[in-house]
Amino acid sequence: MTKKSIRDIDLKGKKVLVRVDFNVPLDGDRITDDTRIRASLPTIRHILDHGGKIILMSHLGRPKGSPDPKYSLAPVAKELSELLGRAVLFADDDKVVGESTRNAVDSMKEGDVVLLQNTRFRKEETDNDPAFSKELASLADVFVNDAFGAVHRAHASTVGVATYIPAVCGLLIEKELEFLGGALDAPKRPFTAILGGAKVSDKIGVINNLMEKVDNLIIGGGMAYTFLKAKGYEVGTSLLEEDKIDLAKELMEKAKDKNIDLLLPVDVVVAEKFAADAPHTIVKADVMPADQMGLDIGPETSDLFAKTIGESQLVIWNGPMGVFEFEAFAKGTIAVAKAMAQSEGVTIVGGGDSASAAVNLGFADQMTHISTGGGASLTFLEGKALPGIDILEDK
Repeated sequence: MTKKSIRDIDLKGKKVLVRVDFNVPLDGDRITDDTRIRASLPTIRHILDHGGKIILMSHLGRPKGSPDPKYSLAPVAKELSELLGRAVLFADDDKVVGESTRNAVDSMKEGDVVLLQNTRFRKEETDNDPAFSKELASLADVFVNDAFGAVHRAHASTVGVATYIPAVCGLLIEKELEFLGGALDAPKRPFTAILGGAKVSDKIGVINNLMEKVDNLIIGGGMAYTFLKAKGYEVGTSLLEEDKIDLAKELMEKAKDKNIDLLLPVDVVVAEKFAADAPHTIVKADVMPADQMGLDIGPETSDLFAKTIGESQLVIWNGPMGVFEFEAFAKGTIAVAKAMAQSEGVTIVGGGDSASAAVNLGFADQMTHISTGGGASLTFLEGKALPGIDILEDK
């Protein structure tokens, strides 16, 4: 999938409308994690260096389609000004594109940066309303989408606007396409996918798509217990999707037919209750006590998974191996992150909880690529269309 990026167009003197992902966590008006803002800086700097005037837009939280001061982007404008080392004008306009915004945009000079108010202050945003899309497009000469975290949604600011002015991707999306797209189109081998997280149902499409491509499929996290149950094992009070047991059997058969090595936990960490301080023990995966639940993969499984990761030339990881928010049940996730960090192959972390885990555990710098969009990277791994990318101009 080769899309035009900001490298392919002339930006000099142009008004450039950039969709970024500034959906950051807030404590009052304090930003508790500015990773998403920092991720937008290369694109912003590139446009400024090439003489563009930048109009930034993003959603923040779920303000339900009407203005809500709690979800104002004012704190983001302040933070971005500090990170860029230049003033960012915040267009504090509940209509998003009202008279005050138009005045601010009309008087822009080369090198100016304006941030619009939360696009979800207008319900037309999530409806992908053409009139709102047109209002946004009327502010600029060209549209740049750099919000990978939002490309799986067909909203006015991600898709609609691109029908009215030329549309290309920013450097962040360019990088996502290069790594995620490249990995799936022409994978290095052996290719290993690691899937964790709570439910099989969340990952059915991903498993089916990856089974056409991988050599090894590692399954951990809560979803592993449905597979273990499908093997006829006792899983106690572990997370279990009864209605997906037959599907798990089918997937294991499919892996066998395709010569894919499907690895499941061989030992697990169990406890009587879901709690950070719950007393826990390690048991073999085929003899779990009926009154206990699995909350992490065990050390033998960690070693088994790490060995496969170490032998792979490409590894994609999506979803933690256990309840990694609790220190006692984070060891499996740490082991996977560590094995990937030490791998000599290409290592890609597919957004969401696994990305948070890699960052929080201090392994981020040792990964080849950490995707910035949880839902978007899952949709990508499923092989489904991403509307916010499909609409951009092809090279």
